[in-house]
Amino acid sequence: MAMNPSTFLRLPLLPLLFLCLIGVEAASRAVISPRVMIISMFTSEAEAWYSIPEFNLLARNISIPGLPRQFPHVHCTHDGTICQVTIGEGEINAAVSLSTLVYSPLTNLTSTYFLIAGIAGVNPKIATLGSVTFARFAVQVAMQYEVDAREIPAGFSSGYFPQGSKAPGQFPGTLYGTEVYEVNDALRRLAFDAARKGKLNDTAAAMQLRARYAKSPEFAAANKVSGPSVVLCDTATSDTFWDGKLLGEAFENTTRVFTNGSAVYCTTQQEDNATLEALMRGAMVQLVDFSRIIVMRSASDFDRQPIGETTVQQLLGPTPGFGPAIANLHLAGVEVVRMILQGWDTTFRHGVKPSNYVGDILGSLGGDPDFGPGSIFGGKPPS
Repeated sequence: MAMNPSTFLRLPLLPLLFLCLIGVEAASRAVISPRVMIISMFTSEAEAWYSIPEFNLLARNISIPGLPRQFPHVHCTHDGTICQVTIGEGEINAAVSLSTLVYSPLTNLTSTYFLIAGIAGVNPKIATLGSVTFARFAVQVAMQYEVDAREIPAGFSSGYFPQGSKAPGQFPGTLYGTEVYEVNDALRRLAFDAARKGKLNDTAAAMQLRARYAKSPEFAAANKVSGPSVVLCDTATSDTFWDGKLLGEAFENTTRVFTNGSAVYCTTQQEDNATLEALMRGAMVQLVDFSRIIVMRSASDFDRQPIGETTVQQLLGPTPGFGPAIANLHLAGVEVVRMILQGWDTTFRHGVKPSNYVGDILGSLGGDPDFGPGSIFGGKPPS
């Protein structure tokens, strides 16, 4: 695939030096331009996509300087239409790895669909182990003030409260810009419909853990008799791996407050806001289309304990949902990949037009966010 001239002109200095050294034509042949890029965070998530019957992601292995030392390659099918990258766990790894990928002279991602495909904790009020979720909102719930639980003031429901505020439940008085992202809901719903064609994995051990939530009517979704399903709900990001009823309820509240009540707190993970910020920076210089992002998380564990169990027992206990969650990344996700490839010429080549605001809490890509204080850029796109 030939390199787009406009992409060449937007490349930073180091990639341009690379092109000068090896020649533009040779670099053009080396550039990968996948239709779908699957984003994994660690080995088990990545391996869910290897040795599968639908396509061979190990046919081509491209070394990208700057990726994590443990995961230095982007893996692609022979024709390069589908690729997969493992970015490492936590927000720092995610942001640096995705930035490396976006700005590499070896990639052209201007028309690529990004499928974030990882496991997560799950709110038992909303879904159960093994379920596959598709988020519209990603909320960075740890972007707050925190006081030790032993020093929480009287009247505070949590030791977390938004920066620039006086108490939990108030909107932040200070914004960094990474607190909330909203992705293309029209694309999300297409992915949701496609994923429901997959037959999800379940195990007896996961069923047994679900049954322990039966005593709590509010956790009816956790004890769903039919097992895992595909769910539309939103995701919370924090480097801290939290657990327990009190923190779960605190971050449910944070998710509502930061999105003006629009988001449904469902899954918990450590990377998505960082991943989305890196992709948004790429979109600001037209190296990425931010409306082509799908946030898919499968449920490996519950974010709070059932009746009769302590938080620490829940946190350190067995995780029978891990196996089904890993398996279901592939079983549901492959249907999303198939949808994009089969509908490329009719639907996806030119993009799925968003029906909602797409971008961050500041309006950095233009438009007016339907959460938070609105655009600080007057709704204008980056110049």
